[in-house]
Amino acid sequence: MYLTKYYNMKDKICQLSFNRGDRQMPVVSDYKKVKEIYADAAKKAWVIPCICSENLTTTEAIFAAAEEFAVAGGYETVPVTIAMTIKYSHRPQATYYTHSRRADIGLRCFAADAHILADAYPHVTAMLHLDHVQPIDDADLLEGDLSDFASIMYDASTFPFEKNIEMTAAFVRKMQGKILIEGACDEIYDAGGSTHNSITTPEDADRFVRETGVDLVVCNLGTEHRASGKDLKYYGDAAREIKRVIGEKIVLHGTSSVTADQIKSLFADGICKVNIWTAVERDSSPVLLRWMVENAERIGGEKTVDALISEGYLGERCRTGEKASLAHFTTAARQNVVWEEMKKICRAYFDLWYV
Repeated sequence: MYLTKYYNMKDKICQLSFNRGDRQMPVVSDYKKVKEIYADAAKKAWVIPCICSENLTTTEAIFAAAEEFAVAGGYETVPVTIAMTIKYSHRPQATYYTHSRRADIGLRCFAADAHILADAYPHVTAMLHLDHVQPIDDADLLEGDLSDFASIMYDASTFPFEKNIEMTAAFVRKMQGKILIEGACDEIYDAGGSTHNSITTPEDADRFVRETGVDLVVCNLGTEHRASGKDLKYYGDAAREIKRVIGEKIVLHGTSSVTADQIKSLFADGICKVNIWTAVERDSSPVLLRWMVENAERIGGEKTVDALISEGYLGERCRTGEKASLAHFTTAARQNVVWEEMKKICRAYFDLWYV
Protein backbone atom coordinates (compact mmCIF):
# COMPACT_ATOMS: atom_id res chain seq x y z
CA MET A 1 0.00 0.00 0.00
CA TYR A 2 1.15 3.55 -0.72
CA LEU A 3 0.92 4.76 2.84
CA THR A 4 2.01 1.75 4.88
CA LYS A 5 5.48 3.07 5.70
CA TYR A 6 4.19 6.58 6.26
CA TYR A 7 1.59 5.43 8.74
CA ASN A 8 4.14 3.32 10.59
CA MET A 9 5.93 6.59 11.36
CA LYS A 10 2.79 8.73 11.66
CA ASP A 11 2.81 8.81 15.46
CA LYS A 12 6.29 10.31 15.46
CA ILE A 13 5.26 12.95 12.94
CA CYS A 14 2.19 13.80 14.99
CA GLN A 15 4.28 14.20 18.13
CA LEU A 16 6.27 16.86 16.31
CA SER A 17 3.30 18.73 14.86
CA PHE A 18 0.46 18.34 17.32
CA ASN A 19 2.10 19.38 20.61
CA ARG A 20 1.35 23.07 20.29
CA GLY A 21 -0.41 24.15 23.43
CA ASP A 22 -4.17 24.43 23.02
CA ARG A 23 -4.07 23.87 19.28
CA GLN A 24 -4.18 20.13 18.78
CA MET A 25 -4.88 19.56 15.09
CA PRO A 26 -3.14 21.93 12.67
CA VAL A 27 -3.72 19.32 9.93
CA VAL A 28 -7.37 18.30 10.12
CA SER A 29 -8.75 15.03 8.76
CA ASP A 30 -11.67 14.18 11.07
CA TYR A 31 -14.84 14.07 8.96
CA LYS A 32 -17.04 15.96 11.41
CA LYS A 33 -14.40 18.64 11.94
CA VAL A 34 -13.95 19.05 8.19
CA LYS A 35 -17.73 19.45 7.77
CA GLU A 36 -17.68 22.09 10.51
CA ILE A 37 -14.93 23.99 8.70
CA TYR A 38 -16.99 24.06 5.51
CA ALA A 39 -20.10 25.12 7.42
CA ASP A 40 -18.21 27.92 9.15
CA ALA A 41 -16.77 29.08 5.82
CA ALA A 42 -20.29 29.17 4.35
CA LYS A 43 -21.48 31.40 7.19
CA LYS A 44 -18.70 33.82 6.28
CA ALA A 45 -19.42 33.48 2.53
CA TRP A 46 -15.89 32.13 2.11
CA VAL A 47 -14.89 29.88 -0.79
CA ILE A 48 -12.26 27.41 0.42
CA PRO A 49 -9.26 27.32 -1.93
CA CYS A 50 -7.88 23.90 -2.79
CA ILE A 51 -4.39 24.48 -4.12
CA CYS A 52 -2.54 21.56 -5.63
CA SER A 53 1.13 20.90 -5.05
CA GLU A 54 3.74 18.66 -6.59
CA ASN A 55 6.79 19.85 -4.64
CA LEU A 56 7.81 21.09 -1.19
CA THR A 57 8.29 24.67 -2.42
CA THR A 58 4.64 24.92 -3.47
CA THR A 59 3.40 23.17 -0.34
CA GLU A 60 5.16 25.66 1.91
CA ALA A 61 4.15 28.64 -0.25
CA ILE A 62 0.49 27.69 0.34
CA PHE A 63 1.05 27.48 4.09
CA ALA A 64 2.94 30.77 4.12
CA ALA A 65 0.28 32.62 2.12
CA ALA A 66 -2.48 31.44 4.46
CA GLU A 67 -0.41 32.37 7.50
CA GLU A 68 0.34 35.82 6.11
CA PHE A 69 -3.34 36.41 5.37
CA ALA A 70 -4.44 35.24 8.82
CA VAL A 71 -1.94 37.45 10.65
CA ALA A 72 -2.74 40.51 8.52
CA GLY A 73 -6.47 40.04 9.07
CA GLY A 74 -6.26 39.24 12.76
CA TYR A 75 -7.69 35.74 12.32
CA GLU A 76 -6.87 33.04 14.85
CA THR A 77 -6.81 30.56 11.99
CA VAL A 78 -7.79 30.26 8.36
CA PRO A 79 -8.53 27.02 6.49
CA VAL A 80 -6.84 25.90 3.31
CA THR A 81 -6.95 22.65 1.39
CA ILE A 82 -3.69 21.40 -0.09
CA ALA A 83 -4.12 18.75 -2.75
CA MET A 84 -2.28 16.23 -4.84
CA THR A 85 -3.20 13.90 -7.69
CA ILE A 86 -1.75 10.38 -7.67
CA LYS A 87 -1.94 8.54 -11.00
CA TYR A 88 -4.19 11.02 -12.79
CA SER A 89 -3.05 10.78 -16.40
CA HIS A 90 -3.29 14.54 -17.09
CA ARG A 91 -0.80 15.29 -14.28
CA PRO A 92 0.27 12.66 -11.71
CA GLN A 93 1.55 15.12 -9.12
CA ALA A 94 2.63 12.55 -6.53
CA THR A 95 5.01 11.19 -9.16
CA TYR A 96 6.68 14.59 -9.53
CA TYR A 97 6.99 15.32 -5.80
CA THR A 98 10.35 13.54 -5.62
CA HIS A 99 12.95 12.68 -8.24
CA SER A 100 12.42 9.01 -7.47
CA ARG A 101 9.32 9.50 -9.67
CA ARG A 102 7.49 7.06 -7.40
CA ALA A 103 3.95 8.08 -6.56
CA ASP A 104 4.00 6.23 -3.25
CA ILE A 105 7.13 8.07 -2.10
CA GLY A 106 5.75 11.40 -3.29
CA LEU A 107 2.49 10.93 -1.43
CA ARG A 108 4.24 9.99 1.80
CA CYS A 109 6.58 12.98 1.56
CA PHE A 110 3.66 15.31 0.83
CA ALA A 111 1.70 14.17 3.89
CA ALA A 112 4.76 14.26 6.15
CA ASP A 113 5.76 17.71 4.88
CA ALA A 114 2.32 19.12 5.68
CA HIS A 115 2.38 17.81 9.25
CA ILE A 116 5.85 19.16 9.89
CA LEU A 117 5.27 22.53 8.22
CA ALA A 118 2.18 23.07 10.37
CA ASP A 119 4.57 23.84 13.25
CA ALA A 120 5.95 26.84 11.36
CA TYR A 121 2.54 28.27 10.44
CA PRO A 122 0.35 28.23 13.59
CA HIS A 123 -2.54 30.27 12.12
CA VAL A 124 -3.28 27.76 9.36
CA THR A 125 -5.77 24.90 9.52
CA ALA A 126 -4.69 22.64 6.68
CA MET A 127 -6.79 19.92 5.11
CA LEU A 128 -5.10 17.44 2.77
CA HIS A 129 -7.05 16.43 -0.32
CA LEU A 130 -6.58 13.57 -2.77
CA ASP A 131 -7.54 14.97 -6.14
CA HIS A 132 -8.79 13.17 -9.27
CA VAL A 133 -8.39 9.75 -7.66
CA GLN A 134 -8.94 7.15 -10.37
CA PRO A 135 -11.12 4.13 -9.56
CA ILE A 136 -8.86 1.71 -11.44
CA ASP A 137 -5.38 3.26 -11.59
CA ASP A 138 -5.51 4.29 -7.92
CA ALA A 139 -7.31 1.17 -6.69
CA ASP A 140 -4.48 0.21 -4.33
CA LEU A 141 -4.62 3.66 -2.72
CA LEU A 142 -8.38 3.38 -2.24
CA GLU A 143 -7.86 0.14 -0.33
CA GLY A 144 -5.28 1.75 1.96
CA ASP A 145 -5.49 3.92 5.05
CA LEU A 146 -6.89 7.34 4.08
CA SER A 147 -7.24 8.63 7.64
CA ASP A 148 -4.67 11.40 7.17
CA PHE A 149 -6.72 13.02 4.41
CA ALA A 150 -9.66 15.37 4.90
CA SER A 151 -11.25 14.83 1.51
CA ILE A 152 -11.03 12.88 -1.69
CA MET A 153 -12.25 13.50 -5.21
CA TYR A 154 -13.45 10.14 -6.48
CA ASP A 155 -13.22 10.71 -10.22
CA ALA A 156 -15.26 8.25 -12.28
CA SER A 157 -16.17 10.96 -14.76
CA THR A 158 -14.50 9.22 -17.71
CA PHE A 159 -17.11 6.46 -17.46
CA PRO A 160 -20.64 6.83 -18.87
CA PHE A 161 -22.91 8.85 -16.59
CA GLU A 162 -24.89 5.83 -15.32
CA LYS A 163 -21.71 3.91 -14.55
CA ASN A 164 -20.20 7.01 -12.92
CA ILE A 165 -23.18 7.21 -10.56
CA GLU A 166 -23.01 3.49 -9.79
CA MET A 167 -19.28 3.50 -9.01
CA THR A 168 -19.36 6.74 -7.02
CA ALA A 169 -22.35 5.58 -4.97
CA ALA A 170 -20.53 2.34 -4.10
CA PHE A 171 -17.49 4.31 -2.93
CA VAL A 172 -19.68 6.61 -0.84
CA ARG A 173 -21.38 3.64 0.84
CA LYS A 174 -17.95 2.28 1.75
CA MET A 175 -16.40 5.53 2.99
CA GLN A 176 -19.30 7.73 4.11
CA GLY A 177 -18.64 9.45 7.40
CA LYS A 178 -14.91 8.67 7.21
CA ILE A 179 -13.76 11.24 4.65
CA LEU A 180 -15.38 14.14 2.81
CA ILE A 181 -16.22 12.84 -0.66
CA GLU A 182 -16.26 14.94 -3.81
CA GLY A 183 -17.74 13.37 -6.93
CA ALA A 184 -17.39 14.41 -10.56
CA CYS A 185 -20.68 14.78 -12.38
CA ASP A 186 -18.95 15.33 -15.73
CA GLU A 187 -15.39 15.09 -16.98
CA ILE A 188 -13.24 18.23 -16.93
CA TYR A 189 -11.04 18.38 -20.02
CA ASP A 190 -7.67 19.99 -20.65
CA ALA A 191 -7.59 23.20 -22.65
CA GLY A 192 -6.11 22.85 -26.11
CA GLY A 193 -7.59 19.43 -26.75
CA SER A 194 -10.12 18.53 -29.40
CA THR A 195 -12.84 17.73 -26.84
CA HIS A 196 -14.47 20.43 -24.75
CA ASN A 197 -16.79 20.43 -21.77
CA SER A 198 -20.56 20.42 -21.95
CA ILE A 199 -22.13 22.57 -19.25
CA THR A 200 -23.59 20.48 -16.41
CA THR A 201 -27.38 20.75 -16.21
CA PRO A 202 -29.23 21.25 -12.90
CA GLU A 203 -31.06 17.97 -13.58
CA ASP A 204 -27.84 15.97 -13.92
CA ALA A 205 -26.25 17.63 -10.87
CA ASP A 206 -29.36 16.95 -8.77
CA ARG A 207 -29.55 13.31 -9.82
CA PHE A 208 -25.84 12.77 -9.28
CA VAL A 209 -25.91 14.18 -5.74
CA ARG A 210 -29.13 12.35 -4.77
CA GLU A 211 -28.12 8.95 -6.12
CA THR A 212 -24.47 8.96 -5.04
CA GLY A 213 -24.69 10.73 -1.66
CA VAL A 214 -21.50 12.74 -2.25
CA ASP A 215 -20.76 15.70 0.01
CA LEU A 216 -19.58 17.91 -2.86
CA VAL A 217 -19.85 17.75 -6.63
CA VAL A 218 -17.63 18.95 -9.46
CA CYS A 219 -19.70 20.52 -12.23
CA ASN A 220 -18.65 21.65 -15.68
CA LEU A 221 -19.19 25.39 -15.81
CA GLY A 222 -17.10 26.27 -18.85
CA THR A 223 -13.67 26.07 -17.23
CA GLU A 224 -10.94 23.67 -18.30
CA HIS A 225 -7.65 22.56 -16.86
CA ARG A 226 -4.52 24.38 -18.07
CA ALA A 227 -6.52 27.26 -19.57
CA SER A 228 -6.37 31.01 -19.12
CA GLY A 229 -9.24 33.44 -18.63
CA LYS A 230 -8.97 34.68 -22.22
CA ASP A 231 -9.51 31.16 -23.58
CA LEU A 232 -12.80 30.30 -21.91
CA LYS A 233 -15.97 31.63 -20.39
CA TYR A 234 -17.08 30.71 -16.88
CA TYR A 235 -20.87 30.26 -16.78
CA GLY A 236 -21.93 31.70 -13.45
CA ASP A 237 -25.58 31.65 -14.49
CA ALA A 238 -25.39 27.85 -14.90
CA ALA A 239 -23.80 27.56 -11.46
CA ARG A 240 -26.61 29.57 -9.89
CA GLU A 241 -29.22 27.31 -11.53
CA ILE A 242 -27.47 24.26 -10.06
CA LYS A 243 -27.21 25.97 -6.68
CA ARG A 244 -31.00 26.40 -6.57
CA VAL A 245 -31.34 22.62 -6.79
CA ILE A 246 -28.48 21.21 -4.69
CA GLY A 247 -27.36 24.15 -2.54
CA GLU A 248 -23.79 25.33 -2.00
CA LYS A 249 -22.08 22.04 -2.80
CA ILE A 250 -20.39 22.94 -6.07
CA VAL A 251 -16.66 22.51 -6.59
CA LEU A 252 -15.05 24.42 -9.44
CA HIS A 253 -12.05 22.94 -11.21
CA GLY A 254 -9.97 24.78 -13.78
CA THR A 255 -10.16 27.97 -11.73
CA SER A 256 -6.98 29.26 -13.36
CA SER A 257 -9.19 30.04 -16.39
CA VAL A 258 -11.61 32.25 -14.40
CA THR A 259 -11.06 36.01 -14.52
CA ALA A 260 -10.46 38.03 -11.35
CA ASP A 261 -13.83 39.79 -11.65
CA GLN A 262 -15.69 36.48 -11.86
CA ILE A 263 -13.71 34.95 -9.01
CA LYS A 264 -15.11 37.51 -6.57
CA SER A 265 -18.69 36.23 -7.03
CA LEU A 266 -18.07 32.50 -6.80
CA PHE A 267 -19.70 31.96 -3.40
CA ALA A 268 -22.87 33.68 -4.57
CA ASP A 269 -22.86 31.24 -7.49
CA GLY A 270 -22.97 28.26 -5.11
CA ILE A 271 -19.25 27.44 -5.23
CA CYS A 272 -17.90 26.27 -1.87
CA LYS A 273 -14.46 25.01 -2.98
CA VAL A 274 -12.19 25.90 -5.87
CA ASN A 275 -9.26 23.96 -7.27
CA ILE A 276 -6.18 25.81 -8.47
CA TRP A 277 -2.81 24.70 -9.72
CA THR A 278 -1.89 25.87 -13.21
CA ALA A 279 -1.82 29.59 -12.37
CA VAL A 280 0.51 29.04 -9.41
CA GLU A 281 3.08 27.20 -11.51
CA ARG A 282 2.59 29.13 -14.75
CA ASP A 283 2.65 32.64 -13.31
CA SER A 284 5.66 32.10 -11.04
CA SER A 285 7.89 30.80 -13.85
CA PRO A 286 8.37 34.13 -15.71
CA VAL A 287 9.54 35.73 -12.46
CA LEU A 288 12.23 33.08 -12.08
CA LEU A 289 13.24 33.45 -15.72
CA ARG A 290 13.69 37.22 -15.40
CA TRP A 291 15.65 36.85 -12.15
CA MET A 292 18.00 34.34 -13.75
CA VAL A 293 18.59 36.52 -16.81
CA GLU A 294 19.19 39.62 -14.70
CA ASN A 295 21.63 37.68 -12.52
CA ALA A 296 23.17 35.54 -15.26
CA GLU A 297 26.83 36.12 -14.32
CA ARG A 298 26.11 35.73 -10.61
CA ILE A 299 24.52 32.36 -11.40
CA GLY A 300 26.61 30.90 -14.21
CA GLY A 301 29.81 32.89 -14.17
CA GLU A 302 31.51 35.02 -16.84
CA LYS A 303 32.45 32.18 -19.22
CA THR A 304 28.92 30.77 -19.33
CA VAL A 305 27.44 34.19 -19.99
CA ASP A 306 30.01 34.91 -22.72
CA ALA A 307 29.06 31.66 -24.43
CA LEU A 308 25.33 32.37 -24.23
CA ILE A 309 25.85 35.88 -25.61
CA SER A 310 27.92 34.58 -28.52
CA GLU A 311 25.20 32.00 -29.27
CA GLY A 312 22.56 34.73 -29.30
CA TYR A 313 20.64 33.60 -26.22
CA LEU A 314 21.61 36.57 -24.02
CA GLY A 315 22.45 40.21 -24.66
CA GLU A 316 25.32 42.47 -23.63
CA ARG A 317 23.36 43.81 -20.63
CA CYS A 318 23.97 40.47 -18.95
CA ARG A 319 27.67 41.31 -18.63
CA THR A 320 27.89 42.74 -15.11
CA GLY A 321 31.46 41.85 -14.23
CA GLU A 322 30.28 40.10 -11.06
CA LYS A 323 31.42 36.69 -9.93
CA ALA A 324 29.15 33.70 -9.36
CA SER A 325 27.91 33.67 -5.78
CA LEU A 326 26.20 31.35 -3.33
CA ALA A 327 23.40 33.88 -3.00
CA HIS A 328 22.49 33.23 -6.63
CA PHE A 329 23.65 29.85 -8.00
CA THR A 330 22.27 27.57 -5.30
CA THR A 331 19.05 25.60 -5.62
CA ALA A 332 17.85 27.37 -2.47
CA ALA A 333 18.23 30.75 -4.18
CA ARG A 334 16.12 29.70 -7.17
CA GLN A 335 13.53 28.05 -4.96
CA ASN A 336 13.22 31.20 -2.87
CA VAL A 337 12.40 33.30 -5.94
CA VAL A 338 9.68 30.83 -6.95
CA TRP A 339 8.42 30.47 -3.36
CA GLU A 340 8.00 34.22 -2.91
CA GLU A 341 6.04 34.54 -6.15
CA MET A 342 3.89 31.49 -5.42
CA LYS A 343 3.13 32.86 -1.98
CA LYS A 344 2.08 36.16 -3.57
CA ILE A 345 -0.21 34.37 -6.04
CA CYS A 346 -1.83 32.23 -3.33
CA ARG A 347 -2.23 35.23 -1.03
CA ALA A 348 -4.14 37.04 -3.79
CA TYR A 349 -6.67 34.20 -3.86
CA PHE A 350 -7.18 34.46 -0.10
CA ASP A 351 -7.75 38.19 -0.46
CA LEU A 352 -10.42 37.49 -3.09
CA TRP A 353 -12.32 34.69 -1.38
CA TYR A 354 -11.88 35.31 2.35
CA VAL A 355 -13.67 38.64 2.69
